[in-house]
Amino acid sequence: MNVLDRFLTYVSFHTTSSEDSATVPSTERQLRLAEHLASELNAIGLERVTLDRYGRVYAFLPGSVEGAEPLGFIAHMDTSPDASGENVKPRIIKYEGGDAGHIKLSDFPSLGKCVGEELVITDGTTLLGADDKAGIAEIVTAAEHLKAHPELKHRGMAICFTPDEEIGCGADHFDFSRFPAKAAYTVDGGELGELEYENFNAASAVVTVHGVNIHPGEAKNKMKNAVLMAVEFVSRMPAAETPAHTEGYEGFYHVSDIEGNETLARVAMIIRDHDAEKFAAKKRFVEELCAYLNGVYGEGSFELTLKDSYYNMKEKILPHMELVHNAEAAFKAAGVEPKIVPIRGGTDGARLSYEGLPCPNLSTGGVNFHGVHEYIPVSSLEKMVQVILALVKC
Repeated sequence: MNVLDRFLTYVSFHTTSSEDSATVPSTERQLRLAEHLASELNAIGLERVTLDRYGRVYAFLPGSVEGAEPLGFIAHMDTSPDASGENVKPRIIKYEGGDAGHIKLSDFPSLGKCVGEELVITDGTTLLGADDKAGIAEIVTAAEHLKAHPELKHRGMAICFTPDEEIGCGADHFDFSRFPAKAAYTVDGGELGELEYENFNAASAVVTVHGVNIHPGEAKNKMKNAVLMAVEFVSRMPAAETPAHTEGYEGFYHVSDIEGNETLARVAMIIRDHDAEKFAAKKRFVEELCAYLNGVYGEGSFELTLKDSYYNMKEKILPHMELVHNAEAAFKAAGVEPKIVPIRGGTDGARLSYEGLPCPNLSTGGVNFHGVHEYIPVSSLEKMVQVILALVKC
């Protein structure tokens, strides 16, 4: 099966993860794709194919050169809860310029680089799922090619497909005993050629606001409206340090959810920065703001739950920069100019790097992840298969 047909098959599976679930994986529907992948990898002829009780799929393709260290490849099966991933209807269009269906060139100027390309887009009601089903399709297609061509000299491929990466749990329960590689790549990036070994330090924060409700007709000097108190907390966030006003290495505070009433309100947010000191300062700011507002409204009015999610993998990759240099060479071998950029997010590889598996991130070729304007050029899918083959070539 070619990489495009494989990708189109994978996006037909509804695999949205859920932050509100206590199960592993967070949604049972992810297991349907996991079962499909395990069956497919067995049919290709890979070894040690395993679907474990946590919804992770492992497989191994032995190398054809004695003594060559296996190389790992990781991608995730779930799609973001930020947009619907159910009943995805992919369309393939020949892009000749201007708008691409519902994707407006004026809003997404990166389209201008795709003139003459075939693009896979959606019907505008769902995300596409190139994050990260494109990565899975590219890895499986590369493994199938090597299996079909035993004359090619290559190192072994250790493969793992994870659930729940989009909610920060993709590296949970990773079984290193099933993954016979000392280094790996996540194939989970964006535009073709992107190569990443720096990511955000990340934390989540939940601020629970406790108010005092009383009949509004008798509320003077008595009511503490938790909704207004929550709004005050949000209004004190640095206005220029939001995702809409930052880029590159600039960190941010992002309020993702606010709900409540006069008695009880809740603000959910994430905190991000590449720099460890600035990351710590951002967390202190939130702590100090809650302490200040408790001084205004009374102790216990603002209850903060702050939790680190993952850290910048850069310090774990620097001792293994050959992984980055090898990836640059693989891109060039496939006719792609590599572009080293910081990840304005995180990957499974960020956490795995801290657990002893250095794991830079490779592009998938997809664009505009987590929304209905997502697309991927067919040629990018094909090029990434070539990149993976170049990485394992001996």
